[in-house]
Amino acid sequence: MKVWTICGQAVACGEKKQIMLTADIAGCEMPAVMIKGMKPGKTVLITAAVHGDEYPGIIAAIRAANEIDPAAVTGQILIIPCVNTAGFWAGSRYVPSDGVNLNANYPGKADGTAGERIADFFVRDIFPQTDFIIDLHSGSAMEPLTPCLFFPDTAGDVVRQAAKAAACITDIPYLIASTATTGHYSYAASALKIPGLLLERGHSGLCEDSWVEAYYRDIRLLLRHLAVYPYDDNKAVCPKKVFHKTIYLSAVHAGLWFPAITANAAVKEGDLLGRMEDFFGNTIAEYRAQADGTVFYYRGGLAVKQGQELVAYGLERYAE
Repeated sequence: MKVWTICGQAVACGEKKQIMLTADIAGCEMPAVMIKGMKPGKTVLITAAVHGDEYPGIIAAIRAANEIDPAAVTGQILIIPCVNTAGFWAGSRYVPSDGVNLNANYPGKADGTAGERIADFFVRDIFPQTDFIIDLHSGSAMEPLTPCLFFPDTAGDVVRQAAKAAACITDIPYLIASTATTGHYSYAASALKIPGLLLERGHSGLCEDSWVEAYYRDIRLLLRHLAVYPYDDNKAVCPKKVFHKTIYLSAVHAGLWFPAITANAAVKEGDLLGRMEDFFGNTIAEYRAQADGTVFYYRGGLAVKQGQELVAYGLERYAE
């Protein structure tokens, strides 16, 4: 394949091209960079800002797009630094016009709302040309977290093993076996059998240089692992722990939320995770750990609606 064509855009061997992708939705054009190597190989999709208010992955993806030399690439790389552009400009994790969460709304609809059409665009035009997905996320404006990642655990042995092997070479300590099927990377894994990872690094609407640098290294480590791009780095990565069961604790009542934990905290069964109060300072509910675990992320904001997620923690007895 001497010319790589995607969404009507073509790039030849050894070339890099900046393009704008569109799902035919005003205000939702996505900046993208196509990179075609000199030799055939895998096609890797790198995405960031599926949630528009998560920033470190955006800058890491831009840096990778600028610094990767097409002459050294084997295969193809498509980098989309900002998927949810409307959400980015609005400072929102959702697609503003319809409130769609692009990480929970696949496969979408060709004739649906803006968020549904973006999901459908990836399913029809992007995923079929993809061999591996690297999806970069962060904790939202009210979601402190410790670096962790999700890999598909229920998409079959081939997909699970390919994704888990890739996860193990990143510099992220906690690997979460995921059963999700309707997210950006998880739908591609479950329905289309495309392995991939959702990486989480950074939080609270910030874009620290250290997070960007660490994400850039993760990208390079993964591209080297996939035999797509070389990387001269022999520095050891952090030890890993794989969690096969995670508790996602949601609010039973609306109220004022006072967390009693921090990201990366170890909790014992029965430990207080946080309490909910009303506007008079009365305790509505206390939330306690169901079992020994490690906190991945939690809600940091005061105002919490009924049903909103409060804490996510992996259970130690299901870890390896």
